[in-house]
Amino acid sequence: MGILGWIVLGLIAGAIAKAIKPGQQGGGWIATLLLGIVGALVGGWIGSAIFNVGINQFWSLSTWLLAIGGSLVVLVIWGLLTRRRA
Repeated sequence: MGILGWIVLGLIAGAIAKAIKPGQQGGGWIATLLLGIVGALVGGWIGSAIFNVGINQFWSLSTWLLAIGGSLVVLVIWGLLTRRRA
């Protein structure tokens, strides 16, 4: 899957992660979607490195679960960092 696929997947995964974990995550929806892209990349990296899961297909369930999981992890970390600054 190319970088454009990861961007689209990250945008959607970020929106889903925001719906799963509502509340204040400093930065609003734009930052959440950008963090979703980062989370999709992190989830894909973790999935391929630790779990040896192939992440080459856009419509694969494992790809989506890893992207959403990575987005949730990045959103939680971002929430902790921005909460301490406020």
